[in-house]
Amino acid sequence: MTGLSVKDITYRYGAKTALDGVSFDIPQGAFCALLGPNGAGKSTLFSLLTRLFVAPVGQIDIAGHNLARDPRAALAKLGIVFQQPTLDLDLSVRQNLSYFAALHGLSGRDARMRIEAALDRLDMLPRAQEKARGLNGGHRRRAEIARALVHAPAVLLLDEPTVGLDAAARAAITEHVHHLAQDGTTILWATHLTDEVWPEDQLVVLHQAAILAQGAAADIAGEIPLHDRFLAMTATPA
Repeated sequence: MTGLSVKDITYRYGAKTALDGVSFDIPQGAFCALLGPNGAGKSTLFSLLTRLFVAPVGQIDIAGHNLARDPRAALAKLGIVFQQPTLDLDLSVRQNLSYFAALHGLSGRDARMRIEAALDRLDMLPRAQEKARGLNGGHRRRAEIARALVHAPAVLLLDEPTVGLDAAARAAITEHVHHLAQDGTTILWATHLTDEVWPEDQLVVLHQAAILAQGAAADIAGEIPLHDRFLAMTATPA
């Protein structure tokens, strides 16, 4: 079963083409890295997937729901972690998740159980009562990911989720999200950092609005490190 399907998506800002015939499928429960340098089109694609923008051509399906024909059902299956932090710093971690649950129509015992489960998955239960303001960057990111899981999405989008974190925090967040995929959540992880991509991951390399390669990360890397392969693929001609 396909968790996320993108077919022939093209999007332009006036004369500038941000995405040019982009197509890929992510199986349910797979971790897919969307790897591209800054300006490749990753954020535009995320805006289309979350319906902040609407693609004039092409098709997007989220957990079997067509985004254009049934946006309410499609977006209900989607969890999102944006690049910019969005926690209310004056609320506790639990209060941030409770507020989000209420926005999704969840309340009472059901909401409490979902919040407990989400915090537990991200090892954030011990910090549930702490104000978000007092958390370090890595724990804030974990709280945001936990919040995105409260409504049990089938597909989780993460847009450059480790920006500004130190190496240890980046590695911990990357590992946590890989475990979510192993538990059945479909993951699309946008990044420009090759060390966040595991050899067995699905990989889509996006550059200058077009897909350069897609498949298993180990297969795309071949006989050289993925970092070197990525640099060679996206090098600007002299």
